[in-house]
Amino acid sequence: MARPKLAVWKLASCDGCQLTLLDCQDELLALAAEVDIVHFAEATKTDLPGPYDVSLVEGSVTTPDDAERVRRIREQSATLVTIGACATSGGIQALRNFADVAEFTAAVYARPDYIETLATSTAIADHVTVDFELRGCPIDKRQLLELITALLAGRKPQIPAHSVCFECKNRGNTCIMVAHGTPCLGPVTQAGCGAICPSYNRGCYGCFGPVANPNTASLIPQLARLGMSEIAIERVFSTFNVAAPGFSPDSRPARPGDA
Repeated sequence: MARPKLAVWKLASCDGCQLTLLDCQDELLALAAEVDIVHFAEATKTDLPGPYDVSLVEGSVTTPDDAERVRRIREQSATLVTIGACATSGGIQALRNFADVAEFTAAVYARPDYIETLATSTAIADHVTVDFELRGCPIDKRQLLELITALLAGRKPQIPAHSVCFECKNRGNTCIMVAHGTPCLGPVTQAGCGAICPSYNRGCYGCFGPVANPNTASLIPQLARLGMSEIAIERVFSTFNVAAPGFSPDSRPARPGDA
């Protein structure tokens, strides 16, 4: 019986989420015994044609070529999973969505007319149907293994949709906002990291992106009361998931000092 074909693809990204798969180490050996990895440029020269049973896609769509590639990948993939903040929300490069890309290219490149790019950096789901998303910058190893194991077993992956606050409670953490007055995006950020930052008395900075319907309208005034300036609040939301609904400038409520 033929083993399922697994392909790993890269668009505009830093490769960190692909490296999470390589970091699985012993588990990767077990995985390799269950699937045929037929495309994974970070790890092997093997490059076999589709169709593919599962495609993991890292990176955002930032060029016309990216948009065409992801359509071809979708056509050849029975299951398409986007991995990481770039693929699920456009990544930090989506800061371009709120500025003038022509100005950026003119400032950086001696011959900007040679640069072929889109005015926006967008999530893969904005272009094709996505079967599942793994959040994070980078993704979490445990979630990746759970996803692949579930797909191989034919069951639904058990990936949490609650906030980081839930993970803090599971770990027995004292709320750093209440106890220490430390600004934290945990109440509006999707779980998945294991509450790493709050566990070390550092505020969550939202690398797993917003939960469904994040209540930023309540959190932003609280961040201001804890001493964050308007600029600091803008910056904390303008990182890995700046274009995600709920975190993007267009979808957040007015800042504390706005008229």
